Amino acid sequence: MKYIYGPVNSRRLGSSLGISLTSYKICDFDCIYCQLGKTHTLTGERKEYVKVDDIIEELKRWLKDNPEVAGSSQYITISGLGEPTLNTKIGEVINRIKTVTNIPLAVITNASKLSDLNIRVSLMRADLIVPSLDAVVQKVFAKIDRPKQNIKIEQIINGLIALRKEFRGKIWLEVMLVRGVNDDIRYIKKLNKVIEQINPNKIHLNSPVRTTSEPDIEPVDKNKLNKIKEILGDKCEIL
Repeated sequence: MKYIYGPVNSRRLGSSLGISLTSYKICDFDCIYCQLGKTHTLTGERKEYVKVDDIIEELKRWLKDNPEVAGSSQYITISGLGEPTLNTKIGEVINRIKTVTNIPLAVITNASKLSDLNIRVSLMRADLIVPSLDAVVQKVFAKIDRPKQNIKIEQIINGLIALRKEFRGKIWLEVMLVRGVNDDIRYIKKLNKVIEQINPNKIHLNSPVRTTSEPDIEPVDKNKLNKIKEILGDKCEIL
Protein backbone atom coordinates (compact mmCIF):
# COMPACT_ATOMS: atom_id res chain seq x y z
CA MET A 1 0.00 0.00 0.00
CA LYS A 2 1.18 3.53 -0.77
CA TYR A 3 -0.40 5.62 1.97
CA ILE A 4 -1.25 3.18 4.77
CA TYR A 5 1.26 1.37 6.95
CA GLY A 6 1.12 -0.89 9.97
CA PRO A 7 -0.57 -1.40 12.30
CA VAL A 8 2.44 -0.59 14.44
CA ASN A 9 2.73 -0.98 18.19
CA SER A 10 3.25 2.53 19.46
CA ARG A 11 4.40 3.46 22.95
CA ARG A 12 1.85 6.26 22.91
CA LEU A 13 -1.05 4.87 20.94
CA GLY A 14 -0.95 1.11 21.26
CA SER A 15 -1.87 -0.69 18.01
CA SER A 16 -2.08 2.10 15.47
CA LEU A 17 -2.74 2.06 11.72
CA GLY A 18 -0.76 4.87 10.10
CA ILE A 19 -1.76 7.11 7.20
CA SER A 20 0.69 9.43 5.45
CA LEU A 21 -0.61 12.59 3.76
CA THR A 22 2.69 13.44 2.05
CA SER A 23 5.41 11.55 0.28
CA TYR A 24 8.76 10.91 1.98
CA LYS A 25 10.06 13.67 4.26
CA ILE A 26 8.12 16.69 3.06
CA CYS A 27 8.17 18.87 6.16
CA ASP A 28 8.70 22.40 7.41
CA PHE A 29 11.09 21.12 10.11
CA ASP A 30 14.40 19.28 9.76
CA CYS A 31 14.66 18.00 13.33
CA ILE A 32 18.10 16.84 14.43
CA TYR A 33 16.59 13.77 16.12
CA CYS A 34 14.20 12.58 13.39
CA GLN A 35 14.30 8.81 13.04
CA LEU A 36 13.23 9.07 9.38
CA GLY A 37 16.41 10.95 8.48
CA LYS A 38 16.98 14.40 7.05
CA THR A 39 14.08 16.32 5.54
CA HIS A 40 14.01 15.73 1.80
CA THR A 41 11.91 18.81 0.98
CA LEU A 42 11.96 21.62 3.54
CA THR A 43 8.85 23.58 2.73
CA GLY A 44 5.88 25.32 4.28
CA GLU A 45 3.83 25.08 1.09
CA ARG A 46 0.38 23.61 1.58
CA LYS A 47 -1.19 21.62 -1.22
CA GLU A 48 -2.91 18.29 -1.85
CA TYR A 49 0.25 16.19 -1.75
CA VAL A 50 -1.79 12.97 -1.71
CA LYS A 51 -5.28 12.63 -3.19
CA VAL A 52 -8.10 12.12 -0.71
CA ASP A 53 -9.90 9.56 -2.87
CA ASP A 54 -6.75 7.46 -3.13
CA ILE A 55 -6.30 7.43 0.65
CA ILE A 56 -9.91 6.54 1.39
CA GLU A 57 -10.07 3.78 -1.20
CA GLU A 58 -6.90 2.25 0.20
CA LEU A 59 -8.27 2.48 3.74
CA LYS A 60 -11.57 0.86 2.73
CA ARG A 61 -9.68 -1.98 1.10
CA TRP A 62 -7.50 -2.49 4.16
CA LEU A 63 -10.50 -2.50 6.50
CA LYS A 64 -12.29 -5.05 4.33
CA ASP A 65 -9.24 -7.32 4.08
CA ASN A 66 -8.24 -7.09 7.77
CA PRO A 67 -11.40 -7.10 9.91
CA GLU A 68 -9.82 -8.81 12.93
CA VAL A 69 -6.78 -6.52 12.98
CA ALA A 70 -9.01 -3.48 12.51
CA GLY A 71 -11.12 -4.61 15.46
CA SER A 72 -8.09 -4.61 17.75
CA SER A 73 -6.62 -1.29 16.56
CA GLN A 74 -6.67 1.50 19.13
CA TYR A 75 -6.20 4.31 16.62
CA ILE A 76 -5.95 5.30 13.00
CA THR A 77 -3.12 7.81 13.06
CA ILE A 78 -2.53 10.55 10.52
CA SER A 79 1.21 11.14 10.61
CA GLY A 80 3.53 9.21 8.35
CA LEU A 81 6.41 10.37 6.21
CA GLY A 82 6.07 14.16 6.57
CA GLU A 83 4.07 16.90 8.27
CA PRO A 84 0.38 16.04 7.69
CA THR A 85 -1.00 19.57 8.11
CA LEU A 86 0.87 20.59 4.96
CA ASN A 87 -1.81 18.68 3.07
CA THR A 88 -4.64 21.13 2.35
CA LYS A 89 -7.18 18.30 2.41
CA ILE A 90 -6.44 17.01 5.92
CA GLY A 91 -9.86 18.10 7.14
CA GLU A 92 -11.60 16.23 4.32
CA VAL A 93 -9.47 13.15 5.01
CA ILE A 94 -10.53 13.21 8.68
CA ASN A 95 -14.21 13.69 7.82
CA ARG A 96 -14.22 10.85 5.31
CA ILE A 97 -12.35 8.45 7.58
CA LYS A 98 -15.10 9.06 10.11
CA THR A 99 -17.66 7.80 7.57
CA VAL A 100 -15.94 4.44 6.98
CA THR A 101 -14.77 3.36 10.46
CA ASN A 102 -15.41 3.89 14.17
CA ILE A 103 -11.75 3.42 15.08
CA PRO A 104 -10.63 6.55 17.01
CA LEU A 105 -8.58 8.98 14.93
CA ALA A 106 -5.33 10.62 16.05
CA VAL A 107 -3.30 13.32 14.34
CA ILE A 108 0.42 13.64 15.06
CA THR A 109 1.78 17.06 14.12
CA ASN A 110 4.80 19.27 14.71
CA ALA A 111 2.29 22.07 15.51
CA SER A 112 3.85 24.46 12.99
CA LYS A 113 0.51 25.32 11.37
CA LEU A 114 -1.70 25.51 14.45
CA SER A 115 -1.56 29.29 14.53
CA ASP A 116 -3.88 29.18 11.49
CA LEU A 117 -7.53 29.07 12.58
CA ASN A 118 -8.62 27.28 9.40
CA ILE A 119 -6.15 24.47 10.02
CA ARG A 120 -7.25 24.11 13.63
CA VAL A 121 -10.86 23.91 12.45
CA SER A 122 -9.91 21.15 9.99
CA LEU A 123 -8.69 19.00 12.91
CA MET A 124 -11.78 19.34 15.10
CA ARG A 125 -13.28 15.91 14.32
CA ALA A 126 -10.14 14.07 15.40
CA ASP A 127 -10.35 12.23 18.72
CA LEU A 128 -6.78 12.92 19.71
CA ILE A 129 -4.14 15.44 18.64
CA VAL A 130 -0.49 14.78 19.49
CA PRO A 131 1.46 18.00 18.84
CA SER A 132 5.16 18.50 19.53
CA LEU A 133 6.77 21.26 21.54
CA ASP A 134 10.53 20.87 21.89
CA ALA A 135 11.36 24.51 22.60
CA VAL A 136 9.89 27.73 23.94
CA VAL A 137 12.58 30.19 22.83
CA GLN A 138 13.58 30.79 19.22
CA LYS A 139 17.28 30.01 19.65
CA VAL A 140 16.62 26.54 21.04
CA PHE A 141 13.81 25.96 18.54
CA ALA A 142 16.14 26.74 15.65
CA LYS A 143 18.80 24.39 17.02
CA ILE A 144 16.68 21.32 17.69
CA ASP A 145 13.85 21.52 15.13
CA ARG A 146 15.62 23.50 12.38
CA PRO A 147 12.36 24.97 11.04
CA LYS A 148 11.80 26.72 7.76
CA GLN A 149 13.15 30.21 8.28
CA ASN A 150 9.90 32.13 8.73
CA ILE A 151 8.44 29.93 11.47
CA LYS A 152 8.47 31.48 14.93
CA ILE A 153 8.08 29.55 18.16
CA GLU A 154 5.76 32.21 19.60
CA GLN A 155 3.26 31.48 16.81
CA ILE A 156 3.37 27.77 17.58
CA ILE A 157 2.81 28.37 21.29
CA ASN A 158 -0.12 30.68 20.58
CA GLY A 159 -1.57 28.09 18.20
CA LEU A 160 -1.37 25.39 20.86
CA ILE A 161 -3.04 27.61 23.45
CA ALA A 162 -5.84 28.40 20.97
CA LEU A 163 -6.22 24.72 20.05
CA ARG A 164 -6.81 23.78 23.68
CA LYS A 165 -9.60 26.35 23.95
CA GLU A 166 -11.33 25.11 20.80
CA PHE A 167 -10.71 21.37 20.65
CA ARG A 168 -12.96 19.05 22.65
CA GLY A 169 -10.87 15.92 22.16
CA LYS A 170 -7.66 14.90 23.91
CA ILE A 171 -4.33 16.65 23.48
CA TRP A 172 -1.16 14.76 24.34
CA LEU A 173 1.81 17.09 24.09
CA GLU A 174 5.09 15.46 23.09
CA VAL A 175 8.38 16.97 24.24
CA MET A 176 11.59 15.56 22.77
CA LEU A 177 14.67 16.26 24.89
CA VAL A 178 18.22 16.04 23.54
CA ARG A 179 21.20 16.09 25.88
CA GLY A 180 22.94 19.45 25.84
CA VAL A 181 20.33 21.09 23.61
CA ASN A 182 17.09 21.57 25.54
CA ASP A 183 17.50 19.69 28.82
CA ASP A 184 18.89 22.44 31.07
CA ILE A 185 16.78 22.56 34.24
CA ARG A 186 16.42 26.35 34.13
CA TYR A 187 15.11 26.01 30.60
CA ILE A 188 12.72 23.23 31.63
CA LYS A 189 11.15 25.60 34.14
CA LYS A 190 10.43 28.04 31.29
CA LEU A 191 9.01 25.17 29.27
CA ASN A 192 6.76 24.20 32.15
CA LYS A 193 5.25 27.70 32.36
CA VAL A 194 4.31 27.52 28.69
CA ILE A 195 2.88 24.01 29.04
CA GLU A 196 0.70 25.20 31.90
CA GLN A 197 -0.83 27.74 29.50
CA ILE A 198 -1.43 25.06 26.86
CA ASN A 199 -2.98 22.71 29.46
CA PRO A 200 -2.72 19.39 27.57
CA ASN A 201 -4.36 16.23 28.90
CA LYS A 202 -0.96 14.53 28.98
CA ILE A 203 2.69 15.41 28.50
CA HIS A 204 4.82 12.75 26.86
CA LEU A 205 8.49 13.19 27.65
CA ASN A 206 10.77 11.57 25.13
CA SER A 207 14.46 11.34 24.30
CA PRO A 208 16.09 9.76 21.21
CA VAL A 209 16.62 6.02 21.38
CA ARG A 210 16.74 5.19 17.65
CA THR A 211 18.88 6.31 14.73
CA THR A 212 18.70 10.09 14.30
CA SER A 213 19.09 12.37 11.29
CA GLU A 214 22.26 13.90 12.75
CA PRO A 215 25.15 11.96 14.30
CA ASP A 216 26.10 12.21 17.96
CA ILE A 217 22.58 13.02 19.15
CA GLU A 218 22.45 11.77 22.73
CA PRO A 219 19.49 10.99 24.96
CA VAL A 220 19.01 12.54 28.36
CA ASP A 221 19.94 10.14 31.14
CA LYS A 222 17.17 8.49 33.13
CA ASN A 223 17.83 10.28 36.41
CA LYS A 224 17.58 13.68 34.77
CA LEU A 225 14.44 12.66 32.89
CA ASN A 226 12.86 11.72 36.20
CA LYS A 227 13.78 15.10 37.65
CA ILE A 228 12.29 16.86 34.63
CA LYS A 229 9.15 14.75 34.98
CA GLU A 230 8.77 16.00 38.54
CA ILE A 231 9.01 19.61 37.33
CA LEU A 232 6.37 19.05 34.63
CA GLY A 233 3.97 17.48 37.09
CA ASP A 234 1.42 14.68 37.31
CA LYS A 235 0.34 14.85 33.67
CA CYS A 236 3.86 13.96 32.53
CA GLU A 237 4.86 10.47 31.44
CA ILE A 238 8.29 9.30 30.29
CA LEU A 239 8.05 7.23 27.11
